[in-house]
Amino acid sequence: MADIREPLGILAVNKPQDWTSFDVIGKLRGVLHMKRLGHGGTLDPMATGVLPVLVGKATKCFGLIPDSDKSYTAGFRLGLSTDTQDITGKTLETSDMPVTKEMIEARLPEFIGEITQLPPMYSAVKVGGKRLYELAREGKTVERTPRKAVVSSLVLTDYNEDTREGTLTIDCGSGTYVRTIIDDLGNAIGCGGTMTRLVRTRSDGITLDKCHTIEELSEICKDGIPHGLLRPVDSVFGAYPEIRLGERETVLYKNGVKLDRRQAKNAEQAEFYRVYGADGFMLGLAYFSDDKLRQKTNFY
Repeated sequence: MADIREPLGILAVNKPQDWTSFDVIGKLRGVLHMKRLGHGGTLDPMATGVLPVLVGKATKCFGLIPDSDKSYTAGFRLGLSTDTQDITGKTLETSDMPVTKEMIEARLPEFIGEITQLPPMYSAVKVGGKRLYELAREGKTVERTPRKAVVSSLVLTDYNEDTREGTLTIDCGSGTYVRTIIDDLGNAIGCGGTMTRLVRTRSDGITLDKCHTIEELSEICKDGIPHGLLRPVDSVFGAYPEIRLGERETVLYKNGVKLDRRQAKNAEQAEFYRVYGADGFMLGLAYFSDDKLRQKTNFY
């Protein structure tokens, strides 16, 4: 049976600006009176918006949430380039070049589809065992390997030609650097560009309108975590096919017996599977090796 004494699920949080994702976890440990928490997708301190938080035994799935498309609203300013590619950085170049809405829209198709990005120096990518942002803070610039990214939609939703400030809405795959898109866009136009704000509006099937602020959660959870606040843990694993076990197989599985494909019926080919017991409760994630179903993580 599931351990009903500890909440289990996904908490949809609206991350505040100037907080790291770890800051959010630290605060929520006090709000929820729980230690076992983790986040399902880092956001830069400058960014706000959707931050899935893993609660209870859901933290066992840290790093296993499948990549999913994400959506952002990003503010930008043209005529300014910074070392961080956002407004918090040191100014590198400025330009007085006039830019029209039509000039921007003419360049947007270059950044839709599969694109190549050079990871910014102020990023968490590791080179030689150190994070790039650590090297950048030491004043170092190192050679980086370009990476593929996928942008499915890039739309200019607002632009002021006098201030050269505007807003983009972006749908993209995991690992896409939105600020690099803006930096590259500005360079393509010929004036430079930097990101002024970033809001993640969708991630792992969670939309911003379903998220709670830290202040709201502090009020909602004064007397504990109310029923219905947490999303089911399997809600972020929809990309993995499911395996449903009968009563006998459920008992064997919980006892650590490695089931074969015949016992795990209708198991299509996949990296991981959502495994459900006879009572309909998600037991965890599993994978096949040598035609045996082996547990990757469990919730019981």
